[in-house]
Amino acid sequence: MVMRAPSVSAAHFRTGSEPSQGADKRVSGTSSGMGDPRSGISRIRKRDGSFEPFRVEKVESAIRRAMEAVGDADVSSIPSLVEQAVGLAKDRFPAETLTVEAMQNVVEKVLASTGHTDAAKAYIIYRQRRADTRESKAALGVRDDLKLSINAIHVLERRYLMRDESGTIVETPRGMFRRVAKAVASADLLYGTDSDASRSEEEFYDLMSRLEFLPNSPTLMNAGTSIGQLSACFVLPVEDSMAEIFDTVKNMALIHQSGGGTGFSFSRLRPRNDVVQSTGGVASGPVSFMQIFDTATDVVKQGGRRRGANMGVLSVHHPDVLEFAAVKSRTDLFKNFNLSVAVTDEFMQALAERREYALTNPRTGKEVARKWAQDVFDLIVTTAWECGDPGLMFIDEINRHNPTPELGAIETTNPCGEQPLLPYESCNLGSINLSAMMDGGEVDWDKLAGTISKAVHFLDNVIDSTKFPVPRIEEVTKANRKIGLGVMGFAEMLIKMGVPYDSDRALSTAEHLMQFITDKARATSVELAAERGSFPNFERSIWPRKGYDRLRNATLTSIAPTGTIGLIAGVSSGIEPVFALSYFRNIAGGTRLLEQNALFERTARERGFYAADLMAAIARTGSVREAPDVPEDVKRVFVTALDISPQWHVRMHAAFQNFTDNGVSKTVNLPHDATVRDVRDAYLSAHKLKCKGVTVYRYGTRVGQTLYTGQSASRGSARPADPVDGGFATGAFVEVGPEYSGDCTQCAP
Repeated sequence: MVMRAPSVSAAHFRTGSEPSQGADKRVSGTSSGMGDPRSGISRIRKRDGSFEPFRVEKVESAIRRAMEAVGDADVSSIPSLVEQAVGLAKDRFPAETLTVEAMQNVVEKVLASTGHTDAAKAYIIYRQRRADTRESKAALGVRDDLKLSINAIHVLERRYLMRDESGTIVETPRGMFRRVAKAVASADLLYGTDSDASRSEEEFYDLMSRLEFLPNSPTLMNAGTSIGQLSACFVLPVEDSMAEIFDTVKNMALIHQSGGGTGFSFSRLRPRNDVVQSTGGVASGPVSFMQIFDTATDVVKQGGRRRGANMGVLSVHHPDVLEFAAVKSRTDLFKNFNLSVAVTDEFMQALAERREYALTNPRTGKEVARKWAQDVFDLIVTTAWECGDPGLMFIDEINRHNPTPELGAIETTNPCGEQPLLPYESCNLGSINLSAMMDGGEVDWDKLAGTISKAVHFLDNVIDSTKFPVPRIEEVTKANRKIGLGVMGFAEMLIKMGVPYDSDRALSTAEHLMQFITDKARATSVELAAERGSFPNFERSIWPRKGYDRLRNATLTSIAPTGTIGLIAGVSSGIEPVFALSYFRNIAGGTRLLEQNALFERTARERGFYAADLMAAIARTGSVREAPDVPEDVKRVFVTALDISPQWHVRMHAAFQNFTDNGVSKTVNLPHDATVRDVRDAYLSAHKLKCKGVTVYRYGTRVGQTLYTGQSASRGSARPADPVDGGFATGAFVEVGPEYSGDCTQCAP
């Protein structure tokens, strides 16, 4: 089977022993150092001075891809070219003297001398780009032992890699994954032997170093460190007293300092101008107290590595709902918050029947006013059109799927909406790289099944490995042991399958895929429960009446935004479509990163329509929809976030939600010229399709959005002035960090 070639700039021309991106350097069957017996060359020296077994197939791959990159169809000559290159290297370089650079020189010479001049030029360009990239990485102080993208190295350098007391980076990407694998695998010692932990460490390391699965950011940051807090998602209660409110602010600060994000429902707070009996005064209302949370979040800034992130929720029945719904369009406050209105079945029914509904004082439980549901809904929709907030949280739908209803109702979620949690509950997340689960144009279901099983084991271990910031959180979390296994790179998976994102086949693929993941995750949880015991609240959960006699985790799957870990893996965020085929990303600290879609560039070269002018034009708009030189079938597959109608965004959200235990973080991305009606229709469709929540973001409606094309100014927005983390895809535009930002990609890991 002929492998398709990447672009000239992609890291696939490597020769000798350089590994492909994310691949483990260890070579099966050659770890003894004997090399490939076909070549007569045992080892090759890498750039860092170490040796690895020499592999002929690396030489063949480099030659084949160089030829394919320029449309050189003379594939029948490849065996001869490989034989010449290996023979020349063997003749010119005595034992133990062959280096990676020398082998690349030989490949270049053989291509040029045999008439494959265009392929030789492509290879020269590739080598120069690789050299420039190595120089850039060195300038960042990072030794990249995984051959990651320069953008991934930027993020790792700023946020994840360990430093000494002087601030010097003392860890490589592989070292980071080894640190995390060792720390998380150590939880096996609670249930097994040293050999069990050692075996798990190697499995976890392989998963991460191959970029097949990555955990949420706090795990990458804190595993194996003195901080030791590994979870991303927390929910804290906000009760109606001054002492309890400020206790919650304190706990929030501790969570943010350790890298987690927090969700709050402010629905229990008495409304503005309500009586305060202890002082004889009047209450200032939920929105005023939210400002305290917002300011505290801004001060903490999570140890300087990323901003804290919050979800703020208010019931649609709260008397202050109109003030809450409009607050982000009328002020520059609450940059650290995503906002959602918790709407009930009762409200949605009143909306459908065009009638009034009741507002209730939470202090007394009594009705204090009535509002036309349509008026409230119109305000929510218009404000979301203006600034991305508030989203809707379908709170009754969430509680219909509450796995532990005896323990209380769920009132809110984590900052991005994918993790409904009880008060004081936390959850850790991780995502499978779907692009790495492909075998050509098909899903490798066996590989995916194995990855799911190992990932569930990993995430369950995180619960036992983490140092919880508050004792009550540890108690509640370990009683339910919720985890959230999700995905990233879904857009790349569809592209490799040749399936347009906005198509019925994509929806059926999503449902089949997520059903497979959830079923396998539950099966693994059952196996873990047989070894380690069910979660303590199992008998008080829904699972016994669903036919389960044991289960390790109350929930297994969530679809999180994966802005940062997706960037590390080199794939799109979560289940979002490709944002653009060429775009800029802002990350914390003011860095702007240019990202280009390697799959499109590869396709353009293979199909013969690649041109520098074309790529420049795409960089200005991000889309190929209006590009005359791009074939129609290519345009159809490489559809971008802003090319897709709102209804397809919602339908994809619902397709994944149908088979996901927890929630789905998915933004309805809208072009700048979208209408208020587009937002209204999206919100109503999400309710009809039984989503647990919905958010929108209209491109260019906030200064500082995370992802943007070169045309952003002409689309009605200024070039971002306040860089944030995340991606363009999660609704409420919040300037917060990856795993859970609500801005653009609503986040991200």
